[in-house]
Amino acid sequence: MSYTTILVSTANRDKLAGLKEYRRESYDEVVSKLVSLVPEGDEEGAYRPAFRASVLQGLLDAKKGRAHSQKEVLKRLGMGRL
Repeated sequence: MSYTTILVSTANRDKLAGLKEYRRESYDEVVSKLVSLVPEGDEEGAYRPAFRASVLQGLLDAKKGRAHSQKEVLKRLGMGRL
């Protein structure tokens, strides 16, 4: 297996270190676990990289409160209950 170097801020390195299950776990293992949280596909096939990136962005938006519930969307559209 080949490796490369990536540049991360000290703050992000510290966050990654906090996600280690054990002291000697590599950052590669931590990043692999994080990447595995984004689904690769479903029964219809593999997702394209752009779609996987949009899923991740949606999760981040929801975490930061930049998402709306179905109820809120229906209310905004004047559809009330369906």
